[in-house]
Amino acid sequence: MKFEDIKTIGIVGAGTMGQGIAQICAQAGYKTILFDINATVLDKAQKTTATNLDKGIERGKLTIADKEATLANLNFTGNTLDMHCDVIIEAVVERLEVKQSIFKELADINSDQTILASNTSSIPITRIAAGVPNPERVVGMHFFNPAHIMKLVEVISGAATSPEIALTIKKLALKLEKTPVMAQDSPGFIVNRVARHFYVEGLKLLEEGVADVETIDKLMQASGFKMGPFELMDLIGVDTNFSVTTSMFEAFHYDPKFRPSRIQQQKVDAGHHGRKSGKGFYDYK
Repeated sequence: MKFEDIKTIGIVGAGTMGQGIAQICAQAGYKTILFDINATVLDKAQKTTATNLDKGIERGKLTIADKEATLANLNFTGNTLDMHCDVIIEAVVERLEVKQSIFKELADINSDQTILASNTSSIPITRIAAGVPNPERVVGMHFFNPAHIMKLVEVISGAATSPEIALTIKKLALKLEKTPVMAQDSPGFIVNRVARHFYVEGLKLLEEGVADVETIDKLMQASGFKMGPFELMDLIGVDTNFSVTTSMFEAFHYDPKFRPSRIQQQKVDAGHHGRKSGKGFYDYK
């Protein structure tokens, strides 16, 4: 698939990341199909998109015509048979078997030229591509939250990824007005591998009783960080952050420096997932 041949983009998963990715694809003029098996999640994604666009108008970044054009490009579906696309970006839970299953299912109803891109935060692309037909068209396209605002996109090549496919995704990222960074395959890639210790060490300080959540966050902000680790985990999603840490811990053969926190596990078990649930390390209700 050449860049100039891309007309339709499919997004699998209508959660926070999937919704944001679908929005920017539609804003860039692509026919965009957002798929999720959960009708409630799809309905929320549709409302969030409209809200985001309205905020863009209020800030003078968009016009009413831009909003109307974006919504006209965007379709929502719970039927996988609607997902006939030139590029498919999956943005689902960080579980290898789920991602592989999705790509195998969509490969059956699409051309072998369809590019299969994963928004995974940590799972090696080589593993995702294993067992997927024509693995040379499987590539990483990792956006950052919130996807409609954050500029960085990691473009990751697995062992089988065609250089031409990686270049096509780089061009697509530029078309979406993002800043693409090319990376070779490794658990966590660049950003999450470096940033993981920002969270892990913050949690260790909390576990050891060195300081409380508010103190750690305030000190990191005073040191130049926009957010401390706990405020950032609440923004990203405590559950999502925990899932990424767990994935990297396993991928690096249980290297203790990536050990997930018992405190974070407890938050996830309690449903305290951060801003999206109204409670995480802080209360938002």
